[in-house]
Amino acid sequence: MKQVSSITFGPCYGSLCFSAKRPTLLRFTHHFKFHSTRAMASHIVGLPRIGPKRELKFALESFWDGKSSAEELQNVAAGLRSCIWKQLADAGIKYIPSNTFSYYDQMLDTTAMLGAVPPRYGWKSSEVGLETYFSMARGNAHVPAMEMTKWFDTNYHYIVPELGPHIRFSYASHKAVDEFKEAKALGLDTVPVLIGPVSYLLLSKPARGTEQSFPPLSLLRYILPVYKEVVAELKAAGATWIQFDEPTLVWDLDANQLQAFAHAYSELESSLSGLNVLIETYFADVTAEAYKTLTSLKGVTGYGFDLIRGEKTLDLINDGFPSGKHLFAGVVDGRNIWANDLASSLRTLQALEGIVGKDKIVVSTSCSLLHTAVDIVNETELDKEVKSWLAFGAQKVVEVNALANALSGHKDEAFFSTNAAAQASRKSSPNVTNEAVQKAAAALKGSDLRRATNVTARLDAQQKKLNLPILPTTTIGSFPQTIDVRRVRREFKDKKISEEDYVNAMEEEINKVVKLQEELDIDVLVHGEPERNDMVEYFGEQLSGFAFTSNGWVQSYGSRCVKPPIIYGDVSRPKPMTVFWSSLAQGMTKRPIKGMLTGPVTILNWSFVRNDQPRFKTCYQIALAIKDEVEDLEKAGITIIQIDEPALREGLPLRKAEQALYLGWAVHSFRITNCGVRDTTQIHTHMCYSNFNDIIHSIIDMDADVITIENSKSDEKLLSVLPEGLKFGSGIGPGVYDVHSPRIPSDTELCVKIKNIIKVLENNMVWVNPDCGLKTRKYSEVQPALSNMVAAAKYNRQMLRRSD
Repeated sequence: MKQVSSITFGPCYGSLCFSAKRPTLLRFTHHFKFHSTRAMASHIVGLPRIGPKRELKFALESFWDGKSSAEELQNVAAGLRSCIWKQLADAGIKYIPSNTFSYYDQMLDTTAMLGAVPPRYGWKSSEVGLETYFSMARGNAHVPAMEMTKWFDTNYHYIVPELGPHIRFSYASHKAVDEFKEAKALGLDTVPVLIGPVSYLLLSKPARGTEQSFPPLSLLRYILPVYKEVVAELKAAGATWIQFDEPTLVWDLDANQLQAFAHAYSELESSLSGLNVLIETYFADVTAEAYKTLTSLKGVTGYGFDLIRGEKTLDLINDGFPSGKHLFAGVVDGRNIWANDLASSLRTLQALEGIVGKDKIVVSTSCSLLHTAVDIVNETELDKEVKSWLAFGAQKVVEVNALANALSGHKDEAFFSTNAAAQASRKSSPNVTNEAVQKAAAALKGSDLRRATNVTARLDAQQKKLNLPILPTTTIGSFPQTIDVRRVRREFKDKKISEEDYVNAMEEEINKVVKLQEELDIDVLVHGEPERNDMVEYFGEQLSGFAFTSNGWVQSYGSRCVKPPIIYGDVSRPKPMTVFWSSLAQGMTKRPIKGMLTGPVTILNWSFVRNDQPRFKTCYQIALAIKDEVEDLEKAGITIIQIDEPALREGLPLRKAEQALYLGWAVHSFRITNCGVRDTTQIHTHMCYSNFNDIIHSIIDMDADVITIENSKSDEKLLSVLPEGLKFGSGIGPGVYDVHSPRIPSDTELCVKIKNIIKVLENNMVWVNPDCGLKTRKYSEVQPALSNMVAAAKYNRQMLRRSD
């Protein structure tokens, strides 16, 4: 057996350097060993595309800012792709994916492939270029972007296709074929990956101006001809395998939806003849009905299952698997960063091998590694004990190959032994357990903590104290983080400036933000959060039980990357986290300053969470820590406290039978944070970029005094559920403009939006605010947009007074 020596993974594109003039690829010097024989039965569903140092992010933003050309951006992208492919080949991966790279989002890539460009972008039938592509994603000076929402229950976002009955599909982006040929030119046979036709339609929405009852799935027969063209070109280019991602198969699908899968692949069967076809599912179990449908599809060679979040699927496989078909067994977690329990996974694989056959089982990841960090080798400051428990994307490739080798009879005993020692270390480490925290959190189970007074009485008491105008204006929290702000934070972290200099610089920035809001005549102010790196990481750094990476970046959407904290142990708050900064800001103005906190459910869902205890236990621990902070803010004289929960829906299980349990403890966790404050203390929460309509009753049950919620980027879908007899007792601020687009809305446009909102909601309950925080925008965009927002609110106030 050939033993592969040390090779690089990620590093060759990790050293990708981008300048406005010329992108270059440099060699990467870090190494780690792959324990594998080449071309074992191993498969990776997909890989991170951003680069370990966010190289794609910087290339994209340089292009968007006009500092570099399209050709330069494309060269950077090509360098990233080639390094990924080559290193997977060197690692011994047999089934290497292509077309998983994207400049923004794989659903948007599919929209471009199908020529499904909304008319407002002025696209003519031709190849969809970068200008049109990025206009759909980000909007432009003339039209807004398409809706963005969460990808299933992850923190990744996708651009939602807009489809109507009169759309005409055409083959308008050859990206899948071009990237396959690109890999082929490097001497690499890859597996082209496409979003499957049925999942694409099920994840779409009716276009603007189309009846909301219109089912995009009815367009199936019109998109299949484009898929056939793509398949034909891939076959002609030499493809032998093709992967269709059909993740909606893990949903609770009705008979009509399941039949659509059977129809689609029956129609594609003749086009797929001569190809090996893999249907990939991920993120949850498939139902018995979906399993039956999937394993009966015509022309399909193999099936991919998530066996980490879909353990029940194992029972379905045990009960019967189609003879002669391949099982791509997702036993390495693509959603978390904990090292695989190799011994346990090998036992699972050996049991499956007895069912499907030795030559028909392929070791795979549970889903794309897009959702995990790139390479732990870049973490030089992480605690050594914690680091030994972890596996990032690169290490998960190692695990896949180690399992594939072991399954073929070439087990690396030393590698498995090291893994077992790390598993044992984590279970016994005193750094993981805090008995006092465990006891306090355990006491919450079965309780129903909430504020004693109902929201109507509380709002009356708060208005007497705050004396806010009708349609009060506010922002969501963050203001633009300038280069200077980031530089000062970085210098303080690197101990290049003193704490006094750091505090003075932050105080100056906060004062600037407060004065700007006063000049704009905003009613409820924020301090702008210049001291914060990320809304979760900032709090995690001040809580026990958390660890942090230097380069553990994960793509959220487009160029937006996050660096999730790692929750490895019991969570508590050693000391106040935000009181100093909020009190400092409140001392600068007579207007109320909101204390800004991230809620426990969002901290949980936007972290890499320990997998050695139920998630609700960890969430209750975080809730108790945030409760301490809320009460300290109140004692310091902060009268409005915002506890953001944008990730509430993100954690919602994909299967309906499991959702009530999650919503019960998630909503309870939020209520725990503020159950002890006075009636006159106003509690806000904020939510964004998910479809909240189906959990609206749970949002009401959170019992916040004011809810600000993303509404503009989702085409005001939130408002569509309100006329159906639903009443908010709390104040509500549906966002009036999309902050993730550089476009500046006019005051006239915002006047109309506010007018539409007050047609649906009671006037005295409505707040006026943007969709989300302003961190990613520039002051040249923020100032005029907020000025127009305030002017629109004042105009509508005036109209309401005249009508009284």
